[in-house]
Amino acid sequence: MKRIEFVWSLALCAGLVWAAGCASESAKPAAQPAAQAEKPKAPATAAAEETKFTLPPGAAKAPAPFEGDGWQAMFDGHSLAGWHETAFAGHGDVHCQDGVIVLGMGNPFTGVNWTNDFPKMNYEVAFDAMRVMGSDFFCGLTVPVGDSFCSLIAGGWGGSLVGISSLDGMDASENETTKFVTIESGRWYRIRLRVTEKKLQAWIDQERLVDVDTSEKKVALRPGDIEMSKPFGVAAWQTGSAFREIKFRKVSGPAGKGE
Repeated sequence: MKRIEFVWSLALCAGLVWAAGCASESAKPAAQPAAQAEKPKAPATAAAEETKFTLPPGAAKAPAPFEGDGWQAMFDGHSLAGWHETAFAGHGDVHCQDGVIVLGMGNPFTGVNWTNDFPKMNYEVAFDAMRVMGSDFFCGLTVPVGDSFCSLIAGGWGGSLVGISSLDGMDASENETTKFVTIESGRWYRIRLRVTEKKLQAWIDQERLVDVDTSEKKVALRPGDIEMSKPFGVAAWQTGSAFREIKFRKVSGPAGKGE
């Protein structure tokens, strides 16, 4: 009888040891999945690279010097400092690349506004502008004229019209400033506008295309989205364009025949 009790005790102890082992196994923490290596982040410049596109070969041509003294730079050549994108509905992409400001083709407008101080009268502004794509105006330069505003349009109404919008309620296609010139895509044009108390004068390269007495005229913007370019802005209509070397200076009066 004692032998049977001893064998039974041994079996009971073995069972207890086996149960303790099972409990120990179940208490072990579950194996954690191996951590995945973090994917390398795209470089900060990747987004900017995606917006870049190939400018025409003519964009690399060096700019002509600015004649005269007192010019002040409005574009640093590598950023949009001092500018902000005009909130046109359907606007295209705006960015700086290769030393120029690029306005992507909009539906219909794309533009930028100058955010710093600018004169209201007796000044001259000049810059290089290029039509990159499209066939309408590649430069709509909106500026103050005293307490009012106007726009110099270059390449509008099918691609060749130059003029001031608006004079006495008539836009650039209807008033005495209307001119038609050949505009080549992929070529820089030096555009210059001079605003004085009794005159508006404008040049493309060395040709004076606008020379109008405004002393008895109503100077105003053509009604519509272009009003968003106030007080100073450049815009393009269903056209991609590029701008560089944007400068202004103060002047004391209209330019003479020799200027």
